[in-house]
Amino acid sequence: MQDQNKTQAGILFLLGSIGFITVVDTAAKYMTTSLPPVELVWGYFLGIFTCLLGYSATKGRRLPRLLATKRPWLHFGRVGLLVLSISLLFIALRYMTLADATAISFTSPLFITILAIPILGEKVGKARWFAVLGGLCGVLIIVRPGSGLASWISLLPLFGAVAFAGFQIATRLLSSTESTFATLFYTGAFGLLWSSLALPFIWVTPDPWHMLVFMIQGVLGMGAHLCMIRAFTLAEASLLAPFNYSKIIWASATGYLVFGNIPTINTLVGAGVIALAGVFIMLRERRNAAFQK
Repeated sequence: MQDQNKTQAGILFLLGSIGFITVVDTAAKYMTTSLPPVELVWGYFLGIFTCLLGYSATKGRRLPRLLATKRPWLHFGRVGLLVLSISLLFIALRYMTLADATAISFTSPLFITILAIPILGEKVGKARWFAVLGGLCGVLIIVRPGSGLASWISLLPLFGAVAFAGFQIATRLLSSTESTFATLFYTGAFGLLWSSLALPFIWVTPDPWHMLVFMIQGVLGMGAHLCMIRAFTLAEASLLAPFNYSKIIWASATGYLVFGNIPTINTLVGAGVIALAGVFIMLRERRNAAFQK
């Protein structure tokens, strides 16, 4: 029963993380008309790191102990994958709708499930494969192969999905040895470092309102990463994978509220298939837990 409660809590933390990330993506799409996408990634991590510095000040003498890490290079590589993933998505958002870019990025859970087998040693049963592939079918309904999305731009969120899958796998690896605060702090610090590398080549001076949005994104990003770290501490990566598909629901809602994009019938049907895949795996895990009692 305790394992079942932990799994359900992990799912809720992941759903909250995805909701925060969708708001960040929406703000980024809005700003792509005035700032380079990679600079938006830098602003996002600037906001996160600023919030983390403020939070770190409350830790006092405990800070060195809280930041102790046994795997600094894994932190560095993990955040590099995150910066790559976000950069590719933000570039795609300049040319694509939020819903289309989000839909293509939904290949990430499939990559997570595949990578979880050799890297994490997780056992992925038929039920989880069915849920992931079912969610992928929902994505195909939304994308509608042959509808014009098949261009080089559509490859950006696809490659970003591979990078994000690696990031989530690395998060799972770190959750066994690192504290939540250390993982979150290094996400902000290394994210700012990685994203600063391109600034000399693309810099455009932000307006004051851009900086305000960066700070808001930082708060949301900090909350998203905190929820994600907690989710992977409580549940297996391959089990959580199908719930990444819930982002289409968030993206459709924010796309309508901010950009006036009304979801098409394909989006609604695909979202329904995705939701059913997530519910199926949750009910399956609950039944298995009941049989093990």
